[in-house]
Amino acid sequence: MATLTPFHIAIPVHNLAACRTFYRDVLNCEEGRSSEQWVDFNLFGHQLVIHYKAKTEEDYHANEVDGKHVPVPHYGVVLPWDTFTSFAEELRSKKVDFVIEPYIRFAGEVGEQATMFFLDPAGNALEFKAFKDMEQLFAK
Repeated sequence: MATLTPFHIAIPVHNLAACRTFYRDVLNCEEGRSSEQWVDFNLFGHQLVIHYKAKTEEDYHANEVDGKHVPVPHYGVVLPWDTFTSFAEELRSKKVDFVIEPYIRFAGEVGEQATMFFLDPAGNALEFKAFKDMEQLFAK
């Protein structure tokens, strides 16, 4: 499998201070450069930038997957299996309110994966997942 290149994602937040604390203290992201309008973070080796944007009254949307309501849009990182497990436990210990609790999809099948969803303080949906066999990340 090819080595993956780190990605960059920028997300809007209406509460820069609360989100800065969340990404730094709850998700343990190392903080990088910042200004009064944005903050860079290291999200498992990827660059995440939170940018201030005034709050809007957009509707929450979800699509049904496996009988669960998956928030759309969402973003996140595919982690190694053991990292996912320890990260999920750490989030539970910090009383993170999951939209979808950590669970296993396709257990014992091709594409077996662990996944979980939760929101940041600005309402941005995050999904973290892991594949039992990383070679199946893009398998059909």
